[in-house]
Amino acid sequence: MRELRGIATIVEDVVIEADAEHVWDAVRDVGAVHERLIPGYVLDTRMDGDVRYLTMPGGAVIRELIVSVDDGLRRLAYSTVEGFKLPLTHHHASFQVLPVADGRCRLLWTTDVLPHEMAEQVRLRVSRGAQVMKATLEAG
Repeated sequence: MRELRGIATIVEDVVIEADAEHVWDAVRDVGAVHERLIPGYVLDTRMDGDVRYLTMPGGAVIRELIVSVDDGLRRLAYSTVEGFKLPLTHHHASFQVLPVADGRCRLLWTTDVLPHEMAEQVRLRVSRGAQVMKATLEAG
């Protein structure tokens, strides 16, 4: 019998020195990733219904499906469906903004990927992206 390893889950939990409402406003603005979250890492964002197209440096375009934008939970879920440079067969991620105290919040970024062997490469990208988001959100 073949052993099932399950899906790889990556969790990045970042404290941001900014109000939860400010951070959620930027995260939920799905058409402005290139301006409000990771400028320079995404050059342009285009929306077509629930589909988001991210133009990366070098011209690659990533197509994502916006699965959910939940203002009550301050949660955004999306799935990359095309254009990812890594050989992924599945990608689903979510951001959740959680208030902490004293004008700070936590940005919880959870990403599920297959194949499992790609988890470390995805983790490196998520970690770097979270650092850029933190700096961008704290500066804004």
